[in-house]
Amino acid sequence: MSITDVFSKRQKKLRGRLSDVYTYDKLPQPLRVQIILILRETLGDEDDYDGDRRSEIQRAYHAIVQTLCREYGVFYLFGTSNPTARVQLEHYLLHEEQAEKVLDAIELSFKCIDHMTRDYDYLYRDDAPERADAAIEELNARFREHGVGYQFAEGEIIRVDSELLHAEVVKPALALLRTKKYAGAQQEFLKAYEHYRHGRTKEALAECLKALESVMKSICAKRRWKHDPSATSKHLIQTLFDKGLIPSFWQQHFAALRSTLESGVPTARNKLGGHGQGTEIREVSMHLVAYVLHLTAAAIVFLIEAEQNLP
Repeated sequence: MSITDVFSKRQKKLRGRLSDVYTYDKLPQPLRVQIILILRETLGDEDDYDGDRRSEIQRAYHAIVQTLCREYGVFYLFGTSNPTARVQLEHYLLHEEQAEKVLDAIELSFKCIDHMTRDYDYLYRDDAPERADAAIEELNARFREHGVGYQFAEGEIIRVDSELLHAEVVKPALALLRTKKYAGAQQEFLKAYEHYRHGRTKEALAECLKALESVMKSICAKRRWKHDPSATSKHLIQTLFDKGLIPSFWQQHFAALRSTLESGVPTARNKLGGHGQGTEIREVSMHLVAYVLHLTAAAIVFLIEAEQNLP
């Protein structure tokens, strides 16, 4: 599985037609076809197999389709006939007009790839884990190629606003959260992205703060630093400074960081997402939520790495 830099693509690059600006509400038809081809190659096509391998492929597609049908409250993804689950899924990926619903199908399909196809018993492939990794890598590359602002990471489709920020901030944060002691924070951080993808901006801000507070509480618990379990982010941040998470001779240099942690994420959430809005409906802009998400990710990376480097 690889992406070929064909002539037409090189010409688009030369003409500057490959934009760095992402779109979110439209999935181009070529991208949909490419995703189906990835699924056929990784999940398999039952027409190419028999016996146990054919049954495994049918089971995988059936699980994806039945989950979507149950969530949408329908008997079939399209029509009233009973085509195979693979045909239903492919038709849905090609023709569903709502981008978010197509992303539902993509997310479930690649979760299946991530969890089922890595096993040797699925199609008896010696390089099964490598194939799964390659499929996910190609999906993310195809998203970037078409300027679609999503990536599949940690088992979920998350929205991407800047490739640089995603690579240098969000991915390292997710990697650091991938441990048992930060499981709560990881779940909250991913929830923030899920809310963000669906435009639930206030909920996204609230989950950002929860994730940040969970990381700080986990650090305090790991280091056995006394703290109030119900402490606010402000008090947790003060505890981390008092305990030398940032060395005293560096505190002046990190004054700006402390100010950001105290007045950035918590304040944004407190003013816009965490309290009643009264009689006037307040709207939270997507660009503000994107900023807070990246701010939260950067803070998580800093705090966890600072704790890891303490003696």
